[in-house]
Parts: sequence; C-alpha cells; structure tokens
Amino acid sequence: MTALNVAQKILLANAAGGLKQLPEAGQPLEIQFTHTLYQDATGTAAALAFEKMGVDRVKTTSVIVVDHKTLQVGYIDSDDHHYLESFSKKYGCYFSRCGNGICHSVFLQDFAAPGKSVIGSDSHTTNAGGMGMLAMGAGGTDVSFAMAGTSYKIEMPQVVQVNLTGALHPGVLAKDVILNVLKVIGIKGNKGICLEYTGPGLKSLNVSDRATICNMGTEGGVAFSIFPSDDITKAYLDGRQRSKDYQPLSADAGATYSRTVEINLSDLQPTIALYPRLKSMDPIKAHAGEPIDAVFIGSCTNANYENLARVGEILRGKKVKVDTAIAPGSQAIARQLAQAGYLEIFYAAGVRVMENACSACIGQGFSPASKGVMLSTANRNFEGRSGTETASVHLVSPATAAASAVMGCITDPRDMLGSNTELAIKLVPPVVDMDSYVAPLPPAEAAKVKMVYGPDIAPLPTLDPLPAKLSGEVLLKLGNEITTDHIQPAGKYLSLRSNADEYAKQATFVQVDKTFSSRAAAVRDAGKHGFIVAGDGYGMGSSREHAGLCPRILGVRAIVAKGFERIHLANLANFGILGLTFENPADADRIQQGAEVSLDMGTLDTGAFKLVVKGDGEIPLKLAQGKEDIPMIRAGGALSLFASQQAA
Repeated sequence: MTALNVAQKILLANAAGGLKQLPEAGQPLEIQFTHTLYQDATGTAAALAFEKMGVDRVKTTSVIVVDHKTLQVGYIDSDDHHYLESFSKKYGCYFSRCGNGICHSVFLQDFAAPGKSVIGSDSHTTNAGGMGMLAMGAGGTDVSFAMAGTSYKIEMPQVVQVNLTGALHPGVLAKDVILNVLKVIGIKGNKGICLEYTGPGLKSLNVSDRATICNMGTEGGVAFSIFPSDDITKAYLDGRQRSKDYQPLSADAGATYSRTVEINLSDLQPTIALYPRLKSMDPIKAHAGEPIDAVFIGSCTNANYENLARVGEILRGKKVKVDTAIAPGSQAIARQLAQAGYLEIFYAAGVRVMENACSACIGQGFSPASKGVMLSTANRNFEGRSGTETASVHLVSPATAAASAVMGCITDPRDMLGSNTELAIKLVPPVVDMDSYVAPLPPAEAAKVKMVYGPDIAPLPTLDPLPAKLSGEVLLKLGNEITTDHIQPAGKYLSLRSNADEYAKQATFVQVDKTFSSRAAAVRDAGKHGFIVAGDGYGMGSSREHAGLCPRILGVRAIVAKGFERIHLANLANFGILGLTFENPADADRIQQGAEVSLDMGTLDTGAFKLVVKGDGEIPLKLAQGKEDIPMIRAGGALSLFASQQAA
C-alpha cells in the first residue's frame, strides 16, 4: 500500500462512502464530517437554513458557541442567543453560553479529537488542526447541510510539508512561527493546498501552540493545516480528562509531499505583521521604539493559558504605559489563570481584563482611537476591522504585546527578558467543567422544545431561479484582495445578521461605497441584474455567508473576478450567484463601473460565457465554480434546490 502522510490519512478516514483510495490533487472528494461548529455571528442564519431543511435532529456532534455578539447593546443580540439556545435543545447540539469562551478555544479544549473532522461556520475552524483533526471553515449553509448528514465536497488538496527543526528561543512564540511561515508561502496563491507540519521541532510546540499555527494558516488561503497526534497530544487530552479521545496519527515512512518548506525555529525572531492584511512580516527589531496607543492580547489565536501566563510573567511587578486589554480564550482558561495568580498580576499592572470572547479582534469593543496604532495578538488586521477606519492594527505575539505595553512603544520582548534562558510560567491543572455547556437533550425531550424567535429574527428569503439571460449594470469595479470585511463588515453591524434584508440595506460594501446598497436596490427594482467586477483574491477572509447572501438580496447575480477565495466562492453558489473569471485577465480593464452588460445563460452547462459590454463587444468568461454547482446556481441557491428536490 502507498505510504500516506497525515493529511492523506485523515482525508481518507473521513471520506464519504468508505472510499479506499484518494483521488489525485485537484479532483473532487466528499468528506463526511463527524463534528460541526456554529458561532453566534454566523449561526443564526445557518440555523434558520437548517430549520428549512426539515431534519428533526443533527447527525453530527454539533457545538454552538456564543462568542462574537457579546456586547448586547439592546435586545437583538440577546434574542439571537435565546434563539440559538432553543435551537440547540430542539435539534441536539451542545450550547456554550455567552462568557464561556471563544468557539475555537472551547472546541479545542472539550470537543476536538485526533483523526476526526470538523466543519465550522467560521474561517478559523482550522484551529483544531493542532489536535490532529481535519478542520475546515465554510459558509453556514454548508455547515448546516453537514449537520443534516450531507457530505461536503472539496478538491483533493496538494499537501505541502512544513518541516520544523531547532527550537524556539525565549520570547519567540508560536505566533512568530506562523507569521514566518506566511512570509515564506505568501498570503495568496495557496488555494487547494494544506500544510502538514513535521520534523524534530514539533516536540517544542504544545497543542495550544500548534492550534495557533493552524488557526492562522487561514490567512494564507490554505484549505486546512494539520499536525500529527503524538505524545504531546496525549498529554493535553489526559489533562483535559479526555484520554479516550486520543489516537496516534503520524505519516508513514516514505510518505511524499508536493513540496517542502523548511523552518528552523532556532533562527526565528519576534515578528510583526504590519497593517493592513499581513502585507509585511518584519522582525520586531526593525520597528523597535515606534509609538503605540493601545495593546490587545486575546483572540482564538493566542488567548490560551500558556501564552497568557507568559504575559503575566512579563507584566509581573510592572505597570503598562498604554491602554491594554486582555481577553482569555475561555472561562476555563480564565479560571486557570486565577488559580495561578495571573489575573491579580494583570489587574496590578493596570490591564483591563475583558470577557472571554472575540471582542477587539472583530471590533466588538476596545476599538483604537482615530489614527491610533494598536498592537494585537489577533489573526487578522483588515482595514476597518478594529472598528476604527483610520487606525492601524499590527499583529504580534503575546510576549511582544506585553513587553510593548510596558514600554509604551514597539519592543522586542527579548530586551526585557535579559539573560533569562527561559520564560518559566507557573503550571496549575487545567480547569475541566463540562457543566458549562447546555448538553443535548434526549430526543423525546427535544421534541417538546418550543423555538424562541425575537422580533428582529427574519426568515431567510426565498431566492428565485436563474433567468435565461442576465442583463443590467456593473455596480462596482474593484481591485485585488477584496475581503469579506469590505463586502459585509462586522463590528457595529453584527447585530443585523439575524435580519439579512436589513443587513444588506445598511452594510453591504458600506466601507467601499456608501451608495452601493441604494444603487443596487434601484437596479433590482427596475427588473435588472447587478454585476460586480473585481481583481484577484475576491472574498478573502471570513467565512461569513452574508457576504454572498446580502449582495444577492440586492439583486447581484454575477461577480466577474480575476480570482476567488475558496469559501466565498462556495457561498456565492449557495445563494445562486455566478462566480466568473476572465479568459484573459487583461479584459478586466475593458469594463468600467456603470457599464451596461448582459450574459446569456444558454451556455451555463459548458461553463463558457460571453459577457456583452455595451459599446465594447464581447468578453470571454468561464465559470469559477464547479460543474456540480450548476444545478444549485440554476435553482437560485442551495436551499432553493433542496426545496425543489423535496417537492419532487
């Protein structure tokens, strides 16, 4: 039998239909996921989609976590949380209430298991790859179909080996590792690959470190990242009282990879990813002394016990000089920090200890001042994501963030550690409390549960089929790397997500063109169709499916780009929007915003199109989505197709 690497083993083990052999890279592969994950910002719409399917109980181990919309100004967010709790009880999910922690943190602690698989309605679901788990983000509708027992289609990825040698020096953390990996592989052009970490350097990385690295693989556009399951994994699970979930998982001798990236951990330095969008990963030394206004230490990427304990050791006996906030990844982590005395150190240092939630990572509190400079340990620093459009947010490790908070400027933490050969932390047992979740009810009790709908929770709209011809206007002409934050921003708009019509009206492309929603609605109401033209990397970032749904509500039926990101392209298909690419990318220059265009659907099955541009002839296009998506696009979206199939 052919020698397999870890990624191939886990894909084969979770392939639908008892597959005996994996396809070649780039070919279709269906995964039957064992676990699913919702969070509250994307979960309400996803749960509404699940309800439309008419399934009486989830078919996976399903976890729903409240972690994004925790400010709860007014009733809307609380109503969403009550709805999700009633949904969990009705359909057999675990429910994690507000304050219990960030979805990826609690999932890693209490649910992730080597050799299993999870698909989540958040792009950083990849976090669980640090446990030796196949972990992928997707749009909420796709997650809902997986919960209903439907397999999920992917392309067989190329497996890229990241071989780790050496060991990290004090003051250099896992965040610095992944920033340097991204510096090598880039943040675009990695569609259709997974990263598999190997080598002797693995032994210096605990499960939390590994999760940090897998979490931010998403920022490189990779499908997923994975570590082997070894003695370090076993020790983590033993500590969480989950020894039964352990299974070893390693590459066979002679396993091969599409290519190898070599990373010597001993050579790495504390690193900073400059605003915006990880455009530049520089050594901290290159920016030492530059002033800052605020520091945020948290997010699913870095808010684990080991990292925050290191922060505590750096802050011990000191005061911060700039506004500094810490948000532990979970209540269990916060309790562990309290038992070790680190919360007292944080308070004594003048730090604001925030709720165990996403918070400043997604612009939900602790936004920096106008034109301010913030250091953040989060995973993403898109324009405006912090809640302050004019602020700059640079990404660093928790050690760098803590040292900089003390000094009031960008600081290499090694300069504070001096001759210390090790940044020793106080070790106390992990806090294990499964009673912090609302467990699934038995089916007989679940059947009696009454769903709770707040007044602002609106049913998902019924989407009409694709017409024989699209004819309308280019509503926007955009450049490269348009993110889902550009399309459908979060922050102060998060509360609108349970009402897609209102979210579309108030927020769609508001950071790009405040007139977009009204212009798009006018074209739609005139009986015409909206088009968007963009460069490469369209839809990078979050898995938020509203970035597909809301433009569709406003009448957008086709997006023509030089290239799309994986999750967003699937979301477009789920809502009946054509994703098209140029046969000749230079043709993008021929199309201007406001141009009158049309597209005949007679060639949909072939995947080849001719875009007719008034006054400039025809431009050849091709379907970016798969041929298997055509019935869904033709029907108007995934739920429309499902409804028609049920009716038949």
